[in-house]
Order: sequence, then C-alpha cells, then structure tokens
Amino acid sequence: IATDLSKAFIASVMEHAPLAVHVFDHFHVVKLMNDAIDKLRSRMYHEEKDLNRRKVIKGMRWLLLCNGKDIYDDKHKERLENALAMNKPLAQAYYLKESMREIWMQVTKTHAESFLDEWIRQARSTKVSLIEKVANTIAAYRSGILAWYDCHISTAKVEGINNKIKVLKRNAYGFRDDKYFELRLY
Repeated sequence: IATDLSKAFIASVMEHAPLAVHVFDHFHVVKLMNDAIDKLRSRMYHEEKDLNRRKVIKGMRWLLLCNGKDIYDDKHKERLENALAMNKPLAQAYYLKESMREIWMQVTKTHAESFLDEWIRQARSTKVSLIEKVANTIAAYRSGILAWYDCHISTAKVEGINNKIKVLKRNAYGFRDDKYFELRLY
C-alpha cells in the first residue's frame, strides 16, 4: 500500500491491512524537505538586514524548490549559486534536498539504508532546527521509505486521477445531475 505520511493513513493501514507492505510515496518525503527549505528561505529573508542580500533571497523560491538538474539557464544557475554562497544554512538545506532524491536511485535496499542513514546524519549535523526536524521525521518513517525497494509503487496515478476529477468539477461549476457527473468521470 502506498500513502503519504499522514497519521490517519498510517493508522488506517495498520488497522485494516496490518500485513501489507506500507510504502511512503517519495514525492511526499521530498515535499517535507521542500517545505522546510521554503520556511528557512522566508525566515532568512525576514531576518536579513542588508537590502542587497534581501533582494538576492527574495526571488529564490522557484530555484530552491525545483530539481537542480532542471535549471538549464546559466543566468538562473549563477543566481542560485550566489544565493547559496551567501547563506550557509540555505545552502546546506538545498544540497541535502538534492541528495535526498538519491535514496530512491540506489542499486539495492542495503545501499539505500546506508545512504538514508548517512543523509539523516548529515541533516542532523547542520544544526538548523528546520532541517533537524525533517531528519527526525524521516528517521521515524525510515521503514516505510525503504519499503519502496520491496514494492516499487507510488500514489502518483491515484493523485493524478483525483486531480482530473477536481478539474472536471471546477470547470463545470458544479453538476446539477449526479448521473451526468458520473458519466463525465467515466
């Protein structure tokens, strides 16, 4: 069973399917780190007194949250590197986020376990409270993250279908006839 990290989902799986392999979707695990980076960036912007440094941090959200491999423009790469060079905690968080994706690219589960343990150690060693919190959360959900190596499943298809249903409903501004809505879903 693949779910996000919601305690309600975890409790439901434990109650209704205790023998199932419970996999935590990697998108939601990476999202934990993205949320922490965004909070850290926002906090650093508000704490920064130098206006020039604030300007550098201001427009960095997209660059910090997208995959590093997806930044093709040299201008954007240089801007990201300048912001990271200025701000050690933000740089640590960014590089940890980028390396986190490697957890699901290991050859075996054993390699993934050692990589994940090392990642958690590095995250805790940053002494940045938001990153330490993410590391502790990931350590708590370690078995579900590594379960991906037992069953290569995710929630991507289900979430895609749910999104299409929401878009269909929003575009229709509400259906008066439930049967017609059901037909549209099919």
